[in-house]
Amino acid sequence: MKGTFLFLGSGASMGVPVIGCKCAVCQSEVPSNKRLRPAGLLKVAGKSFLIDVGPDFREQALRYRIEYLDGLLLTHVHYDHIAGINDLRIFYFLQKKAIPCLLSFETLEELKVRYHYLLRPIGEVTTISAQLEFQMLEEDFGDVEFEGVKMQNLTFSQSNMKVTGFRIGDFAYVSDIRDYTDEVFVILKGVKKLVVSALRHRPSPVHFSIEEGIEFSRKVGAEKTWFTHIAHDLDHEETNRSLPPEIRLGADGLEIEFNYEEKA
Repeated sequence: MKGTFLFLGSGASMGVPVIGCKCAVCQSEVPSNKRLRPAGLLKVAGKSFLIDVGPDFREQALRYRIEYLDGLLLTHVHYDHIAGINDLRIFYFLQKKAIPCLLSFETLEELKVRYHYLLRPIGEVTTISAQLEFQMLEEDFGDVEFEGVKMQNLTFSQSNMKVTGFRIGDFAYVSDIRDYTDEVFVILKGVKKLVVSALRHRPSPVHFSIEEGIEFSRKVGAEKTWFTHIAHDLDHEETNRSLPPEIRLGADGLEIEFNYEEKA
């Protein structure tokens, strides 16, 4: 069975172009140099899952005609990954039910602080906010079934914040990774299509550099890797010319096909 992953956004936390920036990439008219904040649309086994819901989600949903969602996978609660959560309210109106959301316990606890009104029963408020139904991950590494789709989760960290990665079939999405244990490679063994964050060439205290992203991809053994969470330091075409042939920059609107076989 085939599945697809669509890059809704491949940019870093400020997006590209960056407000007020006059650098060559921010001033570029090349479409691949225009990057919304990081998110993806996963379609597999007849289901449509959103991975993260950043501040550009409304624009992404309109651009890529997202009219139905079976669920939301949340990696962590940094602003660029959750700030569009209120825009999910339209799906409650359209679908007449809460959107299932898969996330870690730590992510849910932080959501309770930042978006406390999301957790109230509808009858307690006068306006309907984004309605979510939470399914918590029981372990940091393991197997999980979400809305009838079997997948695996892995855990790493970024600046002391717990972050979740997801594997579905031979595809994996690993964004905002900085510190990790070798246990991640147990979950990622056999992954052929990998999306991993890599900010720029210069080292960063909270993200992989391009060189670290290459090293991570090779440890995974992925046949093909795409970088996401890309800063305005990197010109798309120029950077791709310098990368190994099996590694490329992701780009908004790029769709990846992968294999999904439901395990018995």
